[in-house]
Amino acid sequence: MTRTDVLVVEDEVEIAELIQFHLEREGMHGRLVHSGKLALDMVRRSKPDLVILDLMLPDLGGLDVCRRLKQAEGTRAIPIIMLTAKGEESDIVSGLELGADDYVTKPFSPKILMARIRNVMRRNKGESDDVDRSDRIVLLDGRLVIDPERHVVTVDREPLDLTLTEFGILQYLAARPGFVRTRDQIIAAVHGKSTVLSSRTVDVHITALRRKLGAAGDAIETVRGVGYRFGEGRTALADA
Repeated sequence: MTRTDVLVVEDEVEIAELIQFHLEREGMHGRLVHSGKLALDMVRRSKPDLVILDLMLPDLGGLDVCRRLKQAEGTRAIPIIMLTAKGEESDIVSGLELGADDYVTKPFSPKILMARIRNVMRRNKGESDDVDRSDRIVLLDGRLVIDPERHVVTVDREPLDLTLTEFGILQYLAARPGFVRTRDQIIAAVHGKSTVLSSRTVDVHITALRRKLGAAGDAIETVRGVGYRFGEGRTALADA
């Protein structure tokens, strides 16, 4: 069985080697690079299954690396987990808006980082414990279709380019139209119950999701003081 290939982009050698050690313990393969430019070169030569990306890097910052990977057709689907210092909320938000899938703040617990990696890889493979993925979800009189098995969302038959997190949030809300979901419920459903993220993180993803959905994004309603819901009453489930 092929091992999960993880590219660790971290200029602090001790931290990079610590991550590599725990990846190997989990049965994964960890490759190390210590600068942004080297990371891009490494990805071009051999695409990893996942990138762990420090934001503070020499020669090319982590946000720039994230932007370039997510803008390129051949690399935009690679999941990215950011490593950030405490208090860098603006950088965290920027990274999530660029398409990063998750983040861990330094100093971090290797156990938590490994759990985040497993969660991201599980979502990348279309697995979930909380959402039924056996059926397509058809909404808005057929204009919006969510196909979990193919991991595709279309609006008016045009496919959307969603991140893993955006796809997970949309599927979670759309599976129960009219039901209000708190931010904590959304985080638990998409990232796992052990994950702790700020409410601001959910808001950033919702904003990006609405923008990508266009006019259909109006169906994602804010319930002030509570959370979000998909406000579409006419729902049909179609066999995949």
